[in-house]
Formats: sequence, C-alpha cells, structure tokens
Amino acid sequence: MTAERQEAGGLVLVVDDDPDVCETLQTVLEVSGYRVAAAVNGREALKTLRSGVRPCLVLLDLMMPVMNGQEFRAEQRRDPSIAAVPVVVVSGDHRVAEKATEMGLEGLSKPIDIDDLLQLVGRFCGPPACTC
Repeated sequence: MTAERQEAGGLVLVVDDDPDVCETLQTVLEVSGYRVAAAVNGREALKTLRSGVRPCLVLLDLMMPVMNGQEFRAEQRRDPSIAAVPVVVVSGDHRVAEKATEMGLEGLSKPIDIDDLLQLVGRFCGPPACTC
C-alpha cells in the first residue's frame, strides 16, 4: 500500500448524477472520517482528476448523462496521469458485478450496504480519520 492510500481520512471522489445518492454517500463517508469530493458525470470527474486532485478511490455510477461510467473508465485508462487511480463501480444496474468485471473493476449494487461500502473504502483508503 502506498503512503497516499494509507493516509487516514483519505479523499473519496463520488461520481453520480443523482443528488440524493451523492448526498447520502457524502454524509456516510464524512461521518465515518473520510473526505469527499463529488462530480455529477464522468466528464466532470475527469476534469477534477486532471486538475491534480488524487482521491484514494473513485466511486463511479454507470448510468449518467454527458459521460457515463464506462466512457469515464475508458478515458481514464488512456490518460497515464490518472490511470492508476482506483475505481469501484456503484450502480443500480442488476448486472453491476458483470459490468464492473468487464471494466476490470469491483462493483457494489445500489442500494448500498453501508458496512460493505465502508469496508471497501477502508481497503483502498486506509482507516478513517478519528471522528471523536
């Protein structure tokens, strides 16, 4: 694990066009001690990453306007400066596991089990910062 991934309270980039999903994920992650940034589509997420923001993990929805999750992932893989940023697919698509595997990623189904989410984020980002 790199020092960046081990940093407590790492930054998670949530990419989802549903404001309720973004708000819920942001609240759960922040209360758990992680920092959160959000993007409403793949194009905005690419812009964020290309600006130098380096999250320990991107939580990526598949179905979004402007640039969907699969288009984001293809573009991310073509850009050496951001290709190594870890991504996990988070989708309500009933084939999320299959689609994530096709993209070379892990997947979580919506509705998201909070314990599964936090375990997965902890694996990529390390332990959360103390929320005491």
